[in-house]
Order: sequence, then C-alpha cells, then structure tokens
Amino acid sequence: MKSVTKQKNEHLYLQIAERIEKQIMDDVLHIGDKLPSVRMLSKEHNVSISTILQAYYHLEGKGLVESRPQSGYFVSFNPSRFPKKLEKSNPLQTVNAKNVEAIIAEVYDNFSVKDTVRLSLSVPAPEILPLAKLNKAMTQALRELPANGTSYDQVQGNELLRRQVARWSVNNGSHLQAEDLVTTAGCMNAIAYSLMALTQRGDTIAVESPVYFGVLRFAQSIGLKVLELPTDPETGVDPDDVAAALKKHKIKACFFVTNFSNPLGYCMPDEQKEKMVKLLAHHGIPLIEDDLYGDVYFGNKRPRTCKSYDEEGNVLWCSSISKTLAPGYRVGWVAPGKYLEQIKRLKLYHSITSATAQQVAIANFLSTGRYEHHLRKMRQVLHANSLHFIKAIGDYFPESTKLSNPKGGFILWVEMDKKIDSYQLYQEAMAHKISIAPGTIFSLQDRYKNCMRLSYGMQWKPEIERALKTLGGLVHAMS
Repeated sequence: MKSVTKQKNEHLYLQIAERIEKQIMDDVLHIGDKLPSVRMLSKEHNVSISTILQAYYHLEGKGLVESRPQSGYFVSFNPSRFPKKLEKSNPLQTVNAKNVEAIIAEVYDNFSVKDTVRLSLSVPAPEILPLAKLNKAMTQALRELPANGTSYDQVQGNELLRRQVARWSVNNGSHLQAEDLVTTAGCMNAIAYSLMALTQRGDTIAVESPVYFGVLRFAQSIGLKVLELPTDPETGVDPDDVAAALKKHKIKACFFVTNFSNPLGYCMPDEQKEKMVKLLAHHGIPLIEDDLYGDVYFGNKRPRTCKSYDEEGNVLWCSSISKTLAPGYRVGWVAPGKYLEQIKRLKLYHSITSATAQQVAIANFLSTGRYEHHLRKMRQVLHANSLHFIKAIGDYFPESTKLSNPKGGFILWVEMDKKIDSYQLYQEAMAHKISIAPGTIFSLQDRYKNCMRLSYGMQWKPEIERALKTLGGLVHAMS
C-alpha cells in the first residue's frame, strides 16, 4: 500500500511540474517571472507542500527555474528564446565524395585520451546506466546457460531475447512475434545486414542529410551510391521529397532514422511515417528504419515506428540497447519483414550466431520490468541535460549560432558561422581535452564544415559547463 501511495505522489509532482514546464516552453512564463508560492500551489492542487517542492526541485534540476532565498522560485530559462533554430538541409543532387576517413579515425582514436570531456561520443555515460543490475543479470545468465554460455545459440538469435523484444515492440505500435526478429551485434550490424540483403554494388540508396557517418562509410565500402535528401530539423525527410527523387533516380532502398535521429535529433511525425511507408510500398522500395533512440523520448508517450504501419513486410526495423542500457554488450536486432530469410542467411555466413551470454543477460533484464524504470530516470536526466546544454550554448556561443531542438535522444546539432571550420575547432578543442564530432563526417558531400555534433549523454557537472564555455570561447575567437 505504501508503494502505491509513493507512486501516486510521484505522478502528482510530475504532473504539476509538466504543467509549469509547458507554460515556460509555450512562452507564457518568461525568464525572470516569479512562480506561485509553494503554499499557494499546495492549496490550489490540494496536495502536500512536499509534493509542490518536489515539482519545483524537478524543474530546478532541468535548469528551468531557480530558487532565490526568501523570495521564492523564478523562471531562469526559456529554450524558445535562444539560440536560433536550424533550417531544412538542401544537399546537392550530385555527390562530391570527400575523404574524411582520417577525421573519423582521429576522433575515434582520441576516445582513449584520458581526462577528455567526450562531447563527441553518442552513448550514455556509465553513471546513468544500471550497472549493478546488469551485472546481476549477467551472473544469472552465466549460471543458467548450458556450459555457462560458451555454446552456440540459434542463428536467428536467442529465443528468450527475441520474445522480450517482441513483447516490448507493442510500445512503438508494432505487434511482432519472436520469429519475426533476428538478433545482431548492435544496431549498425543490423543495418549492415539489411543493406547487403537489399542491394548490389552500383545501386543507389536514399538517406537523410546529415546522416550518421557509419551508414555512409559502410554503404561506400560495399560499392553503393548515396543520394542525400533534404531534411527538416524538426520532422525529417518529407515523403513529397522522396516522391520527387523517385522520378529522377533509380533508388533501391531508403534509410531513415525516424525517431530522434543522429545527428539532427528530429522525430518524424506519425502521420508522416504512415505516408512514407505507403509511398515506398507503392513503389516496391524497402525502408531500413533505424529506431535506435526511440525509447529515449521526452514527451508523454513513445513515438510510433514506420514498422508499425508496415502491412507488406517492406520495412526492416533495426534497433538495439546500445544507447539505453549497455553499449559494450553489442546486442541488437532487426525485424526484416519479407526479407527474413536473406538476413538469416547473411548472419550465418558472417557471424554464425550472436554472443549468447549478453543476449540472455539483456533478456533477463527486460523480463523483470527494470528496463522501463531505468528508462524513466534516464529520460529525466537526458531531458534536463539537453536544456542545460542549450542554455550554456546560448550563454557562451556567438548569437549567430543555430541549434537543433531535440525532443528525445541525447544529440545536439550545432550550426555556426560559415567562417568556422569544425575540424579546426575539433583540433583546438582537443588541446583543451574537449572532444567534438566535426559536421563534415556526416555527409559524403563537402558540406556541414561549420557544424558539429555534441552529445549530452552524461551527467551535467560543472566540468561540462566549463567545457562548453571553453568551446564557445574558441568559436568566438574563430569568428
């Protein structure tokens, strides 16, 4: 009974906090406005003073309000005020390939440099992951598995894990069965199998722009041509732009990160996803959907996937727990629809099976209900982090700086003055032990040189704010 009461109180304080936050986001409450007193809100909502204090502490943790001694709570930040928002990308229709492998290698090699603030790394920091519970799940898996997990599992993947992923897929609007899924070594491995199954050397795939560099480099490595499509920073690729591209190009497959994309952070509206699925199905063009960040949403409910609208098996839904639970476990999956047999065959040829112990450990974790509890806490931390980053960039970067407006995930796309070369900025930032991801690596064209990707996937600390202040100072000096 006490547990139920506690959950009810938590729900109440979050409801009150969300109402105030919405007023701030909608520009009803402005920076400097005084909020109602704790006692007044307590009477208004007929709740305890401690519940109102929890709501204010929650907003304070996000950096939206501040407490002033003997004066009360005041609005301290409104994201709509600054910085400026990004415009829709407009990539060229012809590819001017540029060799940026050396830049990617340099960024990745520097991950091992000690005491570096890694704003370039698009994974959650260990301190916001449930490491102790994961260790217990792994211990349980090793204890329960035959030969302590050293034996091969099924080619399609561990059945317990596939059942848990299928059960979880209901949250995104899909209704998958265990037999619909193939496990992989992370999401990128799922995407790689999908591209190999659908294309041959010389084929053209269509992607958003900017797009995750791993997909671009893999597509190049297997001899594919890449068509980069215009992409709205809020809603992603428009089906009308895809339809226009289909009239000019012979496209073999499309690849989109539909929810909280890397690196723009957009979330494609559900009605746009449905329209996209119908368009591509009409033309017989498969869609590889990367839904890696879909569970890390900041709103009230998880956005749907394109897969949830797929009636013909034309969408290959790829995801993993690398961005939410255990990056190093390399546990991912794909629901390949009508391409299931091709994916299974490719997996058999390339890796035979997946790592058994890690799959079962994640399956054990998902089966206990701990995952949703962890995600709720993680979303709160990351949402607060995003607001802290936006505020710091508004405070320390030039006024001309433009930013994405993520509603989930943990990535910010920053566009600076045209004079700024983000690779030069990366080199200068590394001298201060700060790592960023230069924008040029997110396209095969000579584009986004004045952009960078930042990750807010770590706990907000004074050292993070100092790093952003230093970074802003470097940008000012280069402007």
